[in-house]
Amino acid sequence: MAFSRIVKAAMLATLAPLSGATSSQMEANPIRKVVTMLQAMQTKVTEEGEKSQELYEKFMCYCKSSTGDLSTSIQAAEDKIGELGPDIQGSEEKKLKTEEELKSDQEDREAAKVAMSEATALREREKAVYDKFMAESSTNLAALTKAIAAVEKGMSGGFLQTRSASVLRSILASSKDVMDTDRQELLAFLSAKEGDEYAPQNGEITGILKTIKDEMFAEEQETMATEAAAVKSYEELMAAKKKEVAALSKAIEQKLERIGALGVKIAEMKSDIGDSAESLDEDKKFLADLEKNCATKSDVHEEEKKMRAQEIVALADTIKILNDDDALDLFKKTLPSASMSFVQV
Repeated sequence: MAFSRIVKAAMLATLAPLSGATSSQMEANPIRKVVTMLQAMQTKVTEEGEKSQELYEKFMCYCKSSTGDLSTSIQAAEDKIGELGPDIQGSEEKKLKTEEELKSDQEDREAAKVAMSEATALREREKAVYDKFMAESSTNLAALTKAIAAVEKGMSGGFLQTRSASVLRSILASSKDVMDTDRQELLAFLSAKEGDEYAPQNGEITGILKTIKDEMFAEEQETMATEAAAVKSYEELMAAKKKEVAALSKAIEQKLERIGALGVKIAEMKSDIGDSAESLDEDKKFLADLEKNCATKSDVHEEEKKMRAQEIVALADTIKILNDDDALDLFKKTLPSASMSFVQV
């Protein structure tokens, strides 16, 4: 069909100028003119085909490189998303564990502070009791010392009117360590009227008073030792608790920083995975469109290439026919009779 169209076009292009032409206008060989025109068409079609092939190859190179780049980008995004998922989960688990440890440290620090507060309150109560005891013990020992001295000097009458005698009465009334017989003996002594003198050679009262004094002094020494031990224990406890609070405070600060850093990291990874997923979807869509367009372009190019090849073959066949001797006879028959004399092969 392409061949018949080309032949018809060539004939019309040749015959149109020949109708009504003079002998001088027809000196040139009309067949040669047609062949030259067809050869020019053949060259043009060939050049167009080469240009089209060049553009096609460039486009397919773009398709290949772009497809490769997109495939690489898609694979990288899928790998990244695959890696970020476990990373996010691991960081969230680590953050949760750190938060639990932080809560435990905060509770331990609060417990240590409470223990310090309770220990301080107890130490204050113990100190108040100790101070009261020491004040009473000092007064009692002083009263006993004066009583012993007065009795030994035979001046008990004067002593019985002093404040120390009243203190001694209070000791006898409250002490559970004095034997009843001794208590009765001392109370009788303290109840003597002024003018009555205790005979110093009889050391029974003196012995009882000294025994009470020694026992009270021993109790005072024991209480002082107990107080010293309590103070030492309190100071050691406070030192240990202060050290514990300091260590826990440092651990709490570090865990707070770690939790903050993990929170930022998790947020960044979630944002990154969202951006990567969005980019992945866009790349997949673009790749699908690119592959479709490239395939369409390839089909169109092959169809054009096929048609162009047919056209070139038709042109070649036409040129071959026109260059044949039979073409001369055909054109001679179509020319006006007045012009037949000038047609030469």
